[in-house]
Amino acid sequence: MESSDVELDLQRSVHAILRELSAQAPALQRNQGMWRWSLHKKVERDPGKSPALVRILLRELEKAEREDARHVIIPLLHTLMYVLTKATGITEELYRRTYSFCMRLLTLPAPYCTVALDCTIRLKTEKAVPGTLYQRLVIAEQNLRSELYPYQERVFLFVDPELTSPSVCSALLLEIEAAQIQQTPEACMCHVVSHALQAALGEACHTGALQRKLQASPRRALERYFHAVVTAVEQMASDPSPSREGHLKRLEEIYRSLLGPAVVSRGRCSGDSLPERPPSIPLPSPHITFHLWTDEEQLWKELVFFLKSQSQVRLSADVEALDLQGLLPDRELVRASMLSTDSGIERDLPSGTDELPASSSPEMEHARLQRKGGIKKRLWPPDILMPSSWDGPPGLHRRTGRPSGDGELLPGVSRLYTARVLVLGDDRMLGRLARAYHSLRKRETQTFCLTPRLSLQLYYIPLLTPEKPTSSRHLELGELAAFLGRADPWYESTINTLCPAIHKLAEMPPSLDTSRTVDPFILDVITYYVRMGTQPVYFQIYTVKIFSDLSQDPAEDIFLTELKVKIQDSKFPKDSSSPRRRGMAEGPGAELSVCYQKALLSHRTQEVTVSLRATGLVLKTLPASNTEVSRPTHCPATVASLTDHTSLDVSVTEAVKSSNLAGRSFSMVTNTFRTAHIQVQSQEQRLLTLLLDKDHRRTFRDVVRFEVAPCPEPCSGAQKSKALWLSSQQQEELERTKVKPKPLLMPINTFSGIVQ
Repeated sequence: MESSDVELDLQRSVHAILRELSAQAPALQRNQGMWRWSLHKKVERDPGKSPALVRILLRELEKAEREDARHVIIPLLHTLMYVLTKATGITEELYRRTYSFCMRLLTLPAPYCTVALDCTIRLKTEKAVPGTLYQRLVIAEQNLRSELYPYQERVFLFVDPELTSPSVCSALLLEIEAAQIQQTPEACMCHVVSHALQAALGEACHTGALQRKLQASPRRALERYFHAVVTAVEQMASDPSPSREGHLKRLEEIYRSLLGPAVVSRGRCSGDSLPERPPSIPLPSPHITFHLWTDEEQLWKELVFFLKSQSQVRLSADVEALDLQGLLPDRELVRASMLSTDSGIERDLPSGTDELPASSSPEMEHARLQRKGGIKKRLWPPDILMPSSWDGPPGLHRRTGRPSGDGELLPGVSRLYTARVLVLGDDRMLGRLARAYHSLRKRETQTFCLTPRLSLQLYYIPLLTPEKPTSSRHLELGELAAFLGRADPWYESTINTLCPAIHKLAEMPPSLDTSRTVDPFILDVITYYVRMGTQPVYFQIYTVKIFSDLSQDPAEDIFLTELKVKIQDSKFPKDSSSPRRRGMAEGPGAELSVCYQKALLSHRTQEVTVSLRATGLVLKTLPASNTEVSRPTHCPATVASLTDHTSLDVSVTEAVKSSNLAGRSFSMVTNTFRTAHIQVQSQEQRLLTLLLDKDHRRTFRDVVRFEVAPCPEPCSGAQKSKALWLSSQQQEELERTKVKPKPLLMPINTFSGIVQ
């Protein structure tokens, strides 16, 4: 195919993506997500098309900048960076134009400047040393050992077997295993060496002969070549004043040692005949483990197992440095104490202790370094008492730039590991994830084992039942996915359209022929999501206190998306201490006392208490889609409908009594208001039923009263124990000066965060 035909074909694919982002045509919506995948597949099968695709994408980005078409900037930029990660042979001029474009985006508001900053830092590294992004990505995702780049990652795919059909679970597992069966450590090391040499030497690299030589090499020799290439690239990338000539010379020596002295430096031998199309060097999919979520503590256990299995030696050293008790999930950090036998009376001292050793003696030096017996006081830095550093700084977006999982939370303890937790399901699955996330954060305040060394990233792919997309049940269980789609158009186009493809995959008969090469569409989209989805959207978790008896302590639970309240037909037992009001007229529903803090624009608190007869309540944490202003698809959503998700939308179905000639009757009226704190109590003999996150497994019956408030960050056990030793006056002073607890926010990664 000629160069003009290649560019024309790529141009058509890029324009199809742009039409998909800007139009509502059913024909385009039917193929959403496929255009991006097919475009990357064209370049993967023929790497020589990469420079042409980079030019086309860059031209479209510059056009969008001139026309202020911001809705296509982030999707095109992600597509461009994904191509640059794999590509070789990109010219300096294309790198310079891309870098300059990202620098200009830094003047735009979030999320454009946030995504551009991440791309700018990666481009600077790739421009200095071509092939660095590919090498680091493969090393981290495939858990290859390297002292110069010790970062490790793993993707945990969780599905709920009670919510997901066995055919879907089997299809996903087979696709993951079929794709990863060829990704041995030896094959991945071959890819790293081949890509680094091809990126540095360009057309002078005989890629076909190089790959054949590497595949025929024994494991020990292959590891030697791998470490030599990684050392050359990483030292070049970390050098403040790198020498391109010295770097090329080192890689040419490795290349010459592989293919023999007959290969001319940076050229081909006269007898060699390179093929017209150099063989493709694939980018392996990340290491994914598939899990059926059957245990409430399963997420914690899997993270601990991943951390312990990766580097037992390094982990043991970190544990000693932190003075922790271990990483076993069933052990909690208790206060370590030592029994003191010193009575404090001088005559009880043993003989000979009145003579102190010389100040310069080893005994005196040892005495200075050793504490007296007593309670061991753990001194944590004030900014790490809470494991909030998992999610980055407060706000919409986390800090970008360095590899995820990088950084030091404590001196000498690096966060070298990244766990990417991907859940498939509907809103009920997200409610389960929120409970596990809250439990994990609460456990970390006691053990503090994972936070200093593990970066936790959460991802979500909606998987709804195969019903009509317009059915009420289908829409009800996919509210959070719809919210993310309104917030991030690229998430809507790439991820929210994946559900039909997953069900179609489950209906296909399994293929037992592993030798046949297939293009795993589902796995490719998952890989693209976990690699490019770096901007989280934070969701408030709410706690609910449930009283079945006002004389006893309440039960506590949390919810993420919805709490639904129904009136039971059953009544209080006669000996119940619950309040009763005589003389009430019988009617539908029950008389409820509702006390809530009204949400005001001034952020001041105003408590409102009302009594009303209601047949039910619904508390939603996400704004309804019908609150948006009518607008084209490519225009940004209104600020109120997307960013103001830190308060509850309460809908009360009230029974209003009216009198007419026919007698008394009741009409149903739905009242809505917004609040962050609410208390509801039944004033009659009717009990309440609570349903959390639309999950019938989380139903509470015979409820008299419940209270809902934003879930705070789990308190530190160290702070609690410290307050016990203070006097009452000191405790009151501490309460007055105590900072208001931060709300517990659960991040879900998207491609851009919330686009304003």
